[in-house]
Amino acid sequence: METPDVGIPEHLAVRMSMAEQYEYLRTKLTRRRTLVTAGAVAAGGLLAGCGGTGTSDQKGSVPSPATSKMPGAVVTPFGRHLAFGADPKTAMRISWQVPFAVKRPYVRVGSKPDDLSRRITAEVRDLHTPGLTGVRPAVEQYYVHAALDDLQPGTTYYYGVGHEGFDPVAPQHRSTIGEFRTAPANPEKFVFTAFGDQGVSNAAAANDHVVLRENPAFHLHAGDICYADTNGLGKTTDGYDPTYWNLFLKQNEPVSRSVPWMVTTGNHDMEAWYSPDGYGGQLARWSLPENGFDPKHAPGVYSFVYGNVGVVALDANDVSYEITANLGHTGGKQTKWLDGRLRELRATKGVDFVAVFFHHCAYSTSSHASDGGVRAEWLPLFAKHQVDLVINGHNHVYERTDAIKNGKVGRSVPIGASTDPTKDGIVYVTAGGGGRDLYGFPAGVKESYEGHVTRHGTVDTVRWEKGQHTQAETVEWSRVRYRGFSLLSVEAESGSTPRLKVSALDGNGKRIDHFEVRRGH
Repeated sequence: METPDVGIPEHLAVRMSMAEQYEYLRTKLTRRRTLVTAGAVAAGGLLAGCGGTGTSDQKGSVPSPATSKMPGAVVTPFGRHLAFGADPKTAMRISWQVPFAVKRPYVRVGSKPDDLSRRITAEVRDLHTPGLTGVRPAVEQYYVHAALDDLQPGTTYYYGVGHEGFDPVAPQHRSTIGEFRTAPANPEKFVFTAFGDQGVSNAAAANDHVVLRENPAFHLHAGDICYADTNGLGKTTDGYDPTYWNLFLKQNEPVSRSVPWMVTTGNHDMEAWYSPDGYGGQLARWSLPENGFDPKHAPGVYSFVYGNVGVVALDANDVSYEITANLGHTGGKQTKWLDGRLRELRATKGVDFVAVFFHHCAYSTSSHASDGGVRAEWLPLFAKHQVDLVINGHNHVYERTDAIKNGKVGRSVPIGASTDPTKDGIVYVTAGGGGRDLYGFPAGVKESYEGHVTRHGTVDTVRWEKGQHTQAETVEWSRVRYRGFSLLSVEAESGSTPRLKVSALDGNGKRIDHFEVRRGH
C-alpha cells in the first residue's frame, strides 16, 4: 500500500534514511510539484529569504496563496520568541509568526517603552508544507526574524514587531510591546532553566509559568519541541500536522517573548517534508547562534557564553543508535567541532563552568533508556574537557545520576550534596518532563526524590547499541527519579567560590531535587 500523494511504498519507507526518502521523492515527484519546498532545497533555496534580509522573493520560493494578500492592518503578529546571537552581551534575535504574508516587516527597539525609535528590517521565511490527499491540505506558514546587534551589555531593551499596516507603537497595539535584557559585561549571579519534550498541553503551559517565576536569564529546550511530527522517526510516513506549531508558539509567547528560548533538535524535530535531514522547519522557525560547524544544515548545534557559564547545544540525532534516521549525517564534523569548542571554552577567561545540552540520554533507566551512540561519541570528550553538567530530554521523566567517571559512579551525590567534576566525574540530568505524556521506570523500581527518598540500589535497564538492538545492564548511578512534570533551575555564582546550584522543580514549582557543582573544592 502506498501513502497517498507521497509515492514511497510502505515496505520501503520503513527501511530508508531521511536522505534516501528525500532523493526518492525528489526524483519521482518533482514534475507533480508536491514537494516544492524540498525541491527548493536541492536548488539551494530552502526557505524564502533565509539567506537575505527583508525579503521573501528568493528564486525557487513557493508562491504565496491568494489569502496571503490580506491588508497588513488586519494581520496580527503572534508567537514571539527570543534567542541570543553568538554573543549574548550584544546580540539578540527576535522571531515571530504572521498568519498571512506581510510587506516590509520590522522591529522597533529602544531603551524605553515609549521611545522605540530604532527600526530594524526583518526577513520573512515562508514555509510550504505539501498536502496529503484525504489527510491534510497544503499549509503555508510565515515566520519573521530580525537580528539586533551592537547592543549594550547588561541593558534592558523594549521592542515591538510590525509590518506595513501594523505599527506596534500605535495606541491600539502598545500592549504587544515586549522587553529583554542582554547578558552582563562581567559575570554575576544568574539563573537559567531547562527542560525537554514540551509539546502543547496544560502541563506544558504550567511549566512555562514556573519558568517565569524563576526569572531566568535564558531557557534551554533539550529537543522534541512541539510534536507536530507525532512519530518521531524522521520519515515522511510519520504523522505530521504543521499547524501544531501555531499552537505551540502561542502557548509559549508569554515567556519566550522575554526569555531567550534556546532550542536544540530532538527526534520529533526531524520533519522530513522540508529537507534531507528534516531541519528545514527548524531553519524557518528559529534564529539561533550561527557559530556551530554548519548552521544551515545543523541549526541545533551552537554555543554561547553567559556570565561564567559556557553552554553548548548538540544534535544527538547525529549519533543516536536508537533512532537512526540521521545517524552519521554530519560525517563526524559535529564531534570534531565539539572537541574544539570545549577546548576553547575551558581556555576562555571568566568561564568557570561548561554545560552541555542535547536530546537523547547518555544515562537514563526510563522508557528510551540510554543511548550507546551518545556514550561512544561524546562521553570521552566530556571527560577530557571536564564538562560540569549534562542536560538531556527524550525520556519523559526527571532522573539524575551520581557523578559518573569512566562509566561508573565516581562519587555518590545524594540530594543536597556537592560534587567536583575535576575529580568525581559528571552529573547527567534527564529533564524530559516538559509537558508531553509522562513515562515510567522499570518494573519494581521506585521513585526517589526530595521529600520521598527511597532506599538506593541497583536498577536493571538497557542501553541502545549499533543495529538498533539493546543490551541489558545493571546500574548503580540512578540517584533521583521522579515521574511527573518538571524542569531544571540552575543558579550560577561567580566570585571566589564559583558554584552551580542545581534544582529540579515539579509542575507547581516545588523542589524535588537539588545538588551543587563546585570545581576544585
